[in-house]
Parts: sequence; C-alpha cells; structure tokens
Amino acid sequence: MTSAHPHDAQIRALYADFVDGWNRRSGAAVAAVFADDGDMVGYDGTTVSGRLSIASDLRRVFGSHPTATYVGLVRSVRSIAEGVAVLHAHAGMIPPGEDDVDPGLHSIHTLVAVDEGGGRWKTTLFQATPAAWLGRRDARDALTAELRGLLATAR
Repeated sequence: MTSAHPHDAQIRALYADFVDGWNRRSGAAVAAVFADDGDMVGYDGTTVSGRLSIASDLRRVFGSHPTATYVGLVRSVRSIAEGVAVLHAHAGMIPPGEDDVDPGLHSIHTLVAVDEGGGRWKTTLFQATPAAWLGRRDARDALTAELRGLLATAR
C-alpha cells in the first residue's frame, strides 16, 4: 500500500461509480465517470475512445448479451503527477446467473484520473487486464477468497 492520495475518496468514488454503472448495465452511468476524451480498454482488449463513444459502445454490449457483475477491491491510489492519479484494483467477475466469482475471470483494473479543475476528477483511462496468474495458483486462490469475503459482507 502507498500513502493516501489527497483526493483519495474522490478517485475511489470514480471507480465505485464505474463498477456500479457496469453492474447496473448502464452505459451512460459508466461513461459519466470519464473525461470527454477518456479511453476504456476492456477485458477482451477492445479499446473505445471518448465518453460518448464509451456510452454508445456499452449500450450495445449491455443490450446484446448478459455481462458479468464486477466485485472490486481497490489496492492503491497514488499521485503520478500534479493533478493526475492512478488507482489499482483487483476485480472478480460473477458470471450471469451465478452468485460466486469465477476464479478464471479475475482482472486487474487500472484507472488513471485527472483533475479537470476545481477538484473535479474524471477518468482519462480505464483498463481491465485478465489476471490468470499462470503458475501462481496460490495468488489466484487468495484473491478468490478475498473477493468471496467481500461478497459475504455485502450480502
């Protein structure tokens, strides 16, 4: 863990709002956390640029098939330059119709936030990277247990 960023709560709120919007299957809610020129790199590598394009693409995704639900654990928020911060999180995915995370679908979430002025933080980049931890089953199992614990306390 790193020391808390001065705007830690605001940046964590961006991530929480992203996850909430995703889990509600709302392209508009997800896109609302992005800067106008923000970029999103999905779990499958799909890249979408611009807040309006992100909203449109996610409306298409959410409308075309069921999507997994995210459970996320923020690991750190740190400054990388004046007015720029990076958030790292581990996330689990609960497949549609299931009630437990699938250990084969864990991911690393990276969110880069920028202060657009007046303390108004927005996401300039969000990336979901598959986290297979090949050859490190112990790390995958530990994350699975931690995510399941988070689910249990949320219920």
